[in-house]
Amino acid sequence: MRIRLPASAVRAVATLPAAAFRRLAPAAVVLTLLTPLYGCRAELVPPGAPTPWASPPGGYWRWQWQLRGPVDTGVDADVFLLDPVRVTSTETAALRRQGRRLACQVPVGSYAGSDPDATRFPAAVRGAATRRSGGHWLDVRRWDVLRPVLADRFRLCRGKGFGAVAFADADGYAHRPGFPFGFDDQLVFNRRAADLARSLGLSPGLVDDVAQVVALAPDFDFAVNQECVRLRQCAKLLPFVDAGKPVFHVEFTGATGVFCVTSVGYGFSSIRKNRTLDAWRRPCPPP
Repeated sequence: MRIRLPASAVRAVATLPAAAFRRLAPAAVVLTLLTPLYGCRAELVPPGAPTPWASPPGGYWRWQWQLRGPVDTGVDADVFLLDPVRVTSTETAALRRQGRRLACQVPVGSYAGSDPDATRFPAAVRGAATRRSGGHWLDVRRWDVLRPVLADRFRLCRGKGFGAVAFADADGYAHRPGFPFGFDDQLVFNRRAADLARSLGLSPGLVDDVAQVVALAPDFDFAVNQECVRLRQCAKLLPFVDAGKPVFHVEFTGATGVFCVTSVGYGFSSIRKNRTLDAWRRPCPPP
């Protein structure tokens, strides 16, 4: 690739004093070498760049949720929700080359004994058992203790090329966490965690926690929901839809021909999955 300078620029350089020319020459060489590189390469989105949600392809997000087994990178989906610990950098790189958007699922209000960072949680913040195998709730009032661990969980996502993070177990107040924190304590914690994710270049998403959607929809960029059709809770997710934010919805039972009528009607991106969240999926047809 050859760059031709205009005649006026050539004349200007020719009239420069010798000392000035010697100072400018190295910079001119660097510019000549770099211009073809930037002019001939497409701009790449760096790892950790927040996921853009504004314009879904065809007006409808196709998505996949896989937490078990080797990631099937051939699934026809725009968005992949994955476990940042299990997934490999090779798998995320393959998806990024295909232009997929990647969201990692991070438990923000709980830990499991099998988690690589389990020993970082002192006994004072470890609570009652969660629904997750081997999991325990955390005392979300102790932001001073939880923040550095969550920051490292989010950095793991960013380092593997994710642009978004979905907060799991962000609803301990609605269970029996083993601590006397309530609705408002959970709101404060979830908002802090969302701000932390943004500060690290990640787009925050809320998993379930349907009772707090009205309050938290302005603080999150997307929602992930399980079984709102079966539980008759889909209308509670409309604050995300009304704000132009995606709702990624899954049902584990029922025929897609039945529940899709409801979920797609609400504007959700819906799929049928096995509860194990392996690679199998059956998507709802787009509207």
